[in-house]
Amino acid sequence: MAKQKGRKLAMDELGRKSISEFKRDEKLPITIVLDDIRSLSNVGSIFRTADAFGIERIVLCGITAKPPHREIQKTALGATESVDWDYVKSCTDALSELKNSGYLILGVEQVEGSCKLADFNYSTDEKLAVVLGNEVNGVSQRVLNLCDDYLEIPQSGTKHSLNVSVAAGVVLWELCKKFSA
Repeated sequence: MAKQKGRKLAMDELGRKSISEFKRDEKLPITIVLDDIRSLSNVGSIFRTADAFGIERIVLCGITAKPPHREIQKTALGATESVDWDYVKSCTDALSELKNSGYLILGVEQVEGSCKLADFNYSTDEKLAVVLGNEVNGVSQRVLNLCDDYLEIPQSGTKHSLNVSVAAGVVLWELCKKFSA
């Protein structure tokens, strides 16, 4: 008998990887850099998104909280165990280290000369570091000064920004599409 179209899959049908399988898998060469993210829920959501897309790691900077933390775990749902992460107090130090390791540094911010996200072209051979900033102030100018390029998510509503965890999902979705093409 054929399975019904639109039938919700049971957990055992989803083919989820174990943490050890996920750790062994090849990751996309994308590092997320979180600079001064104040909401622990946003941090947890970004961990969960990084897990979903197979991102290589997250670098937490400044006031961004570090796992383990109950409030991060509520939204991460265990992704802090699967996604590699580091903490570097200074975001500028973290970006300098990434740049020295050959990463293209991308600030997600509305700035002069930013590139609309869908128009951004890069080689899948490049390693990318995506910088997301504070919920109120965004990516600081001192951090933007270290970026190689700037990505902007086009918006047509009355608001001028998205929640940082939503922005992370939108940006990662668009960047990851190229790797699966």
